[in-house]
Amino acid sequence: MTHKLLIVDDETANLRLLERLFSKDFHCLTAPSGPEAIRLLEHHDVAILISDQRMPGMTGIELLRRTAPLRPHMVRILLTGYSDVEALVEAINSGLVYMYVTKPWHNDDLKLRVNRACEHYEQNKSRHSLADANQRLLLRLEEVKLGVVTALTQMLSSRDKQAYGHAIRVRNYAMMIAGKMGVSEAQIEELAIAALLHDLGRIDTSTNGVVSKGVSTLEQMVQAHSGCEARLLQAIPELGNVAEIVSGYRENFDGTGSPRGLGAEQIPLLCRILRLADEYDVMVLPKASAAMTHDEAMKFLTQRSGRQFDPVAIEILSQLSPEELADRQPPVAAYADYSHVRQGTFEPACVDAAL
Repeated sequence: MTHKLLIVDDETANLRLLERLFSKDFHCLTAPSGPEAIRLLEHHDVAILISDQRMPGMTGIELLRRTAPLRPHMVRILLTGYSDVEALVEAINSGLVYMYVTKPWHNDDLKLRVNRACEHYEQNKSRHSLADANQRLLLRLEEVKLGVVTALTQMLSSRDKQAYGHAIRVRNYAMMIAGKMGVSEAQIEELAIAALLHDLGRIDTSTNGVVSKGVSTLEQMVQAHSGCEARLLQAIPELGNVAEIVSGYRENFDGTGSPRGLGAEQIPLLCRILRLADEYDVMVLPKASAAMTHDEAMKFLTQRSGRQFDPVAIEILSQLSPEELADRQPPVAAYADYSHVRQGTFEPACVDAAL
């Protein structure tokens, strides 16, 4: 493929000389001024631009500055005299110029420099193509991730409406706590997904009180289904970080929890936040007993600060009023995904209005 080379100079003799020099290897375009060069660049995918610095109306550097956004991959060469040192330094420091050539130039040297510029253009183009491909891949992975989260949340909703409502509330509590603790947007997104999916293996014990064979206590049963959730999420590469949060949110701050007996700062912050949000919702909206008030729940949780729960997270939760917490809760019938995180709100996005 023959690359396009644009030559810009207000002296006709220089235009003709450079055109003859490069016409064998390039598709040459010529312009006697900056405005005419811009017009050509709007219609041609130029690989290399050679521009004189001193031109009436628009200098070479002004031309390079105005055309850089128009053709970001284009390699720019500036022809300059020895008296243009200040302008040259400015152009180099601002990244506008790939190389400069002083007048008068030697034809063989200039051809060598332009050939190098052409190689640089190809490398530039390849890097940007790879970056674009990577971006498309990341977007595709995000779509896959969203699809998986949506399907799993829908499965939870279909199987257990109460568990689904619990997951939605826990997600919102966790996001509020995390936001006030300065957690990054990316981490809040992972936390939101973990909160939505942390109860996938929930076992309803309120209907008949039957405990599965081989599981002797309710605590062991909870640990068993938490482990199943973590293994399921670990099997999905895009949800690896979410799996880590789900697998560790049963740890106690004093190191007496499960599954690894981690304590204090050893427990990832997002696990500590999810643990508190989960327990708070169980207390204020229990399934089979009288609900605690917000103040009663906070008193209970505060008594266990430093034992089961992160003291800092409890302090943050205590600063949120019952009204503020209630205002953040969507209707249980709203089908939630995690796209709200990027939108900067806590309201769920409705993927499907009717469950």
